[in-house]
Amino acid sequence: MKSRETTIYDIAKRLNIAPSTVSRGLKGHRTVSLETQKKIAKTASEMGYQMNAFAVGLRTRRTNTIGVIIPRLNSNFVSNVLAGIEKVTNHHGFNLIITQSLESREKEIRNVATMFANRVDGLLMSLSGDTKDINHIEPFFKKHIPVLFFDRVPTSSTSSVCIDNENAAYTITRHLISNGAKRIVHIGGSHDINVYSDRFRGFLRAITESGHSINDNLLILSDLDENTGEKHADNIMNLKADAIFAANDIAAVSCMNALKKRNMKVPGDMLIAGFNNDIISRNVTPQLSTIHYPGLEMGELVAQKMIDHLLNDIAIEANTTTILESKLIVRESSGG
Repeated sequence: MKSRETTIYDIAKRLNIAPSTVSRGLKGHRTVSLETQKKIAKTASEMGYQMNAFAVGLRTRRTNTIGVIIPRLNSNFVSNVLAGIEKVTNHHGFNLIITQSLESREKEIRNVATMFANRVDGLLMSLSGDTKDINHIEPFFKKHIPVLFFDRVPTSSTSSVCIDNENAAYTITRHLISNGAKRIVHIGGSHDINVYSDRFRGFLRAITESGHSINDNLLILSDLDENTGEKHADNIMNLKADAIFAANDIAAVSCMNALKKRNMKVPGDMLIAGFNNDIISRNVTPQLSTIHYPGLEMGELVAQKMIDHLLNDIAIEANTTTILESKLIVRESSGG
């Protein structure tokens, strides 16, 4: 004979607490202490309790699912962000639907439609390289479904979490200049993407303040991938450049390896700096100077903001940008 399923009332009886406390504790509600939440979770596990997500959804009109749309999965930074999001959402009993736009606005539009059709409780989003507006998010806004942007954020008034890319790029460019660089090549991504346009502005501000002239030949737009170095190394050498600031670490390391193959010494002949503090920056010789971009912390923060809104009615303030702190990491590639 099939045994009866364990209910919150059984857990409450075992712990001698109210069923409502068990219910809130299983959802990670802030009115229940962490110690009590742990006791409830441990007892629920021991008793084989399974939450009926369908029944909960009918009562709360929630699916306990959060959608995440990112440009690409094959990125160390994105992996760190997703790890932070998953850590927080899993703790509070939420599931994730994760999709990638592959830098295509059309695919992003389809992803948004999929999230809407699956009735996600909220949407966390980093924009594709092709996205110029966010009109396709209107169904979420009209239904008052919370949307929080991170990293690549729209220029329109929205709620978002990012770092100050311009000041970070300014800081690392000033570092190269202070170490003697006079002709710095900037290898950046599309200026349609806010993070790359902001990093370009920071680079430009540092060059201008230093009194060095701006030479368009020293500005290179690239895909910022592992082929960047071979594509541009000969050109960089012909430009008589003495430093490179690349808008991500993969491009910076690619340039370093390509120039070393051409018998250039780093940092002796060329100072090089990147951006993101990816694992690759620490696993190359010489190690790469870079900007630490706190991906894990960003993921945790955007997830916690969404959870606080869904479970605790804490508003996600409109037209508000939360700036996370980044920092310069000085290593051998820029002369120390």
